[in-house]
Amino acid sequence: MAPSHPTAHVDLAEALARLPDDAPERSIELFRHGTLQVKLYAPRGHDPQQPHARDEVYVVARGRGVFWDGDHRRSVTPGTLLFVAAGRPHRFEELSADFAVWVLFYGPDGGEDS
Repeated sequence: MAPSHPTAHVDLAEALARLPDDAPERSIELFRHGTLQVKLYAPRGHDPQQPHARDEVYVVARGRGVFWDGDHRRSVTPGTLLFVAAGRPHRFEELSADFAVWVLFYGPDGGEDS
């Protein structure tokens, strides 16, 4: 018999309904397995985040904005995928009121080697 592995099915509407309305970060963890942590992040008007200890991937779920990666600013829309190495300054700017991104943190603190 094959070992049992967790699965996850997360609906965007359900995840949005779980976001705390009054929290400044408006972020919620939805799934964790090994080093993988999946969150939904929906800042309102201002993105206060600082560099993170682990590598991360963002996928824009809804809304529009601009992503600053420490050097460049790029427009983002639903379906945009972004990778940010551990420790790199970054943030979202010029956010639409409905902006939300899936966030996937993974790997060790300090990021992966390659």
